[in-house]
Amino acid sequence: MRLLKLIGLAFGASLTLTTAGLAQDTKVAVAGPMTGGESAFGRQMKNGAEQAVADLNAAGGVLGKKLSLNVEDDACDPKQARSVAEKIASARIPFVAGHYCSSSSIPASEAYADGNVLQITPASTNPLFTDRKLWNVARMCGRDDQQGLVAGEYIAKNYKGKNIAILNDKTTYGKGLADETKKTLNKAGVTEKLFESYNKGDKDFNAIVSRLKRDNIDLVFVGGYHQESGLLLRQMRDQGLQTVLMAGDALADKEFASITGPAGEGTLFTFGPDPRNKATAKGIVERFKAKGIDPEGYTLYTYAALQVWSQAVAKVGTTDPKKVMDTIKAGAWDTVIGKMEFDSKGDIKQLDYVVYKWDAKGNYSEINPKGS
Repeated sequence: MRLLKLIGLAFGASLTLTTAGLAQDTKVAVAGPMTGGESAFGRQMKNGAEQAVADLNAAGGVLGKKLSLNVEDDACDPKQARSVAEKIASARIPFVAGHYCSSSSIPASEAYADGNVLQITPASTNPLFTDRKLWNVARMCGRDDQQGLVAGEYIAKNYKGKNIAILNDKTTYGKGLADETKKTLNKAGVTEKLFESYNKGDKDFNAIVSRLKRDNIDLVFVGGYHQESGLLLRQMRDQGLQTVLMAGDALADKEFASITGPAGEGTLFTFGPDPRNKATAKGIVERFKAKGIDPEGYTLYTYAALQVWSQAVAKVGTTDPKKVMDTIKAGAWDTVIGKMEFDSKGDIKQLDYVVYKWDAKGNYSEINPKGS
């Protein structure tokens, strides 16, 4: 009996040590569209977060603890995003890198605020995300009132006297970006010939293409995502329409080229200066490429979100979300995409949108914003 008791005590001690060991991990999360039409961008975010966690752990973790990563799928659906946020909050995870779609980030942010979770989105550009003055939100990217300004000024300068159309997919992101681009164009004295909407998920754009043909549209700006933009472009070309298509940062994934094929040549979009080309990213880009991963789009923005959070945690000495957010807004942070500073709302202080062009081989590169 004594032997059994000793064995039981030893087993209990072992279990306690194992549980204590597991408890040493600090959980963080990444949330975005791991499935659905925007899953290409969910993969970018997942890749960035996984590499950041691996690199932080290799360097000793955060506050002496290893990080473990929860990957959550919102499918770019607002209701699913809210459920994901409530799940993360109930698990007492102090930090989430997410979400991708503005229509997911905005409702999720409210649940995170209530549940004491710090949220940094790598990709959501709608101004409303930070304009509601929530304590817990920040973003690594710019805003649509900045992105729309760059797009609108480019169109006004390079397509002066031409026929312009503006489309949007009715989403928070797409409609917001289209409205900001229209505002800049109109301020520059350019009135679009067509302002029309479609539904995200649409596959048949022939009616819109017919209107573009009828109005002799030279450039169509699309506030929407890469799937629909790619299908619209293909259907334009199928009908012999050579109108230039321009869109926002949602075209920053090579899946767009897999949809369009060579027809994508000449398509324009706005995005930040390619982070893969920055000196601060050289070593990390090499590590990604050694794994067969091209860290395009928002991959490095997600990596940078983890860097900002971990550096702030180290500085303040706690993972307490409110203390960490106060620290983030008060500091300047060295990241893979350069030094980052945030204003009181959580927006970055750097304005860095530029214009890119797709070529016939399925690659995109930055062009001179004054024209090419």
